[in-house]
Amino acid sequence: MGMSERLAAATSLTSSLEHLVQRRTMDKGGMGDWDITKDSLAESSPLVRRLINAVSGPKTTTVLHAGRVAVSAGMLLPGTSRWRGAGSLFLGATSALLGPRHHYGGEGSDQVATLVQIATGTARLVPSPAAKDALLWYAALQANLAYTVSGWVKLLGEPWRDASALGGVMRTRTYGHEGMFRWTREHPRAARLLTHGVLALECLFPLAYLRDGRLTRPVVASAAAFHLANGYFMGLGRFTTAFPAMHPLVAYTAAPRSHPAVAGRDDRAVSTAFVLLAGGVAAAAGTAVQRRLRASEGWHTSRTLTSRHNNELQYEVYSHGDDDRPVVVLASGLLSTSEHYAWITQRLCRETTYGVVAYARAGYAGSRRRAVTPFRLSESVDDLVDLVNGAVAPHRKVILVGHSIGGELVRRAAQHLGDRVHGVVYLDSSHPDQFNRAGNAAAKALAGHFTAMSRALRLGTGILLSRPAWVGQLPQAYQKKVFAQYADARIWEAARREWRAVQEDFRSWTGQLRGIAGVPGLVISAQRTVDRSPEQLLMHRELAEAHVGAPTECVVIEGATHENLLINSGYAHQVADRFISFFRDLDQSSSPDRPARSVRSAVKR
Repeated sequence: MGMSERLAAATSLTSSLEHLVQRRTMDKGGMGDWDITKDSLAESSPLVRRLINAVSGPKTTTVLHAGRVAVSAGMLLPGTSRWRGAGSLFLGATSALLGPRHHYGGEGSDQVATLVQIATGTARLVPSPAAKDALLWYAALQANLAYTVSGWVKLLGEPWRDASALGGVMRTRTYGHEGMFRWTREHPRAARLLTHGVLALECLFPLAYLRDGRLTRPVVASAAAFHLANGYFMGLGRFTTAFPAMHPLVAYTAAPRSHPAVAGRDDRAVSTAFVLLAGGVAAAAGTAVQRRLRASEGWHTSRTLTSRHNNELQYEVYSHGDDDRPVVVLASGLLSTSEHYAWITQRLCRETTYGVVAYARAGYAGSRRRAVTPFRLSESVDDLVDLVNGAVAPHRKVILVGHSIGGELVRRAAQHLGDRVHGVVYLDSSHPDQFNRAGNAAAKALAGHFTAMSRALRLGTGILLSRPAWVGQLPQAYQKKVFAQYADARIWEAARREWRAVQEDFRSWTGQLRGIAGVPGLVISAQRTVDRSPEQLLMHRELAEAHVGAPTECVVIEGATHENLLINSGYAHQVADRFISFFRDLDQSSSPDRPARSVRSAVKR
């Protein structure tokens, strides 16, 4: 326990000295400017915010770090006094308090040191030997989790499986090392063995407990060498003391009870941990089942339709509208639910006489993909065409609305639906030539993210998933269902399948957009999208120009991003206003009681 205390104290000493040397970062405009950093506490309780605010002034923070330096230095001295427990608790508590203060610049090493200090500090002070052993077991089990979970999560990612991760990290400016990067390039086989060796060490760390602890030393020594390498090559100096601070506790708990050094050790914490683990697994499974049911059951008014590919499509008729008016059919984007349109559908239902229909593509919500052929983007286009023909009365026209990849789907569907289409609305739409003109640097990483999330959620980890902040921007009645879909593996698997098909389809694009004659088109772009790449605005204008012989309009929504164009009520209402205005002008210009006029194509902000 003394060795763990000293290693953790060395971590705290280094951390506080670094912050004191760099205390200018706390000045106005610096990385540690509290007026900026405190925004990270926006979702915390008022009590927590007040407590952190009280210790986050520059002077108070400096005093606390000076105190931590003094206590850490004292903890490095020999001795077994109970005061060492108080010192460890002081370091752990102040580290937790200062963590939000140093939100930008903190490391996992600080969290590990805090865990060790709380456990060992409390163990020093409690009188019960059983309680002491329970606390040491707690820290040791946390060490096993830290390595094992990290390893298996890495295993989900392709870069670690194909051994490209090491070279990828070493080539970065933040954590890289030029010499090590060159070595990985010059010795690919050795680099592959090293990468897979690190992966095996983390995934199999609990082997330290086998064979009466005979494997403890080689496992712990390998882990310590790994952290020393992190410190040297990646500049993570505190890692060289923080994680090894857990190793003595692992050695203590891995030793056989017959060993004199651990005679009388109380191991009941292990059985308690397994009971808690079993309960956690049961809770995770129950949560996953509940979310799957909520995600797939739809609403009480949901309907289903089977497409030509035998896919079962779930759709919702939000409004029937007037029988002689068009029906708005909404197609969502990649990894987006039909409920993302909630603000827009509410506005259309309340302020227009259009019918309004939203649907979930195969694999999303309650829609099932039954097709047996390899997935192609054309399958989703056919599904949309079949939905229109099956869910909308034959005498009624449709206005197709698509966001992101949904925009490309409605563009292609309009070519098949012919004169049934009254208009097409593109909401920050994809363009089939975007990979060639706007770049595709993140495509592989995005595909890997979809795969990793799908696999992780299938393992029941959804119970650990926190609700994204964007879900809270949707209307209250939709939030639980949207989060249930987001936390369900099916939507991630569908997104992975679609993204692969999008890349294959778009990369083979060589021609120009096929014209859609006589169909009005409204193109709405998010400002952040077109600001990021001028090519995006040009491609969005090309979507409008493809609607030959009909009114078109291009609009840019100021301040909007690709995502919040729909889910933020302010931006979504602007979208709905543009939609209503555009088609109202069309209706008025085509009225026999009014002189015909055209809607001029323009870019408006």
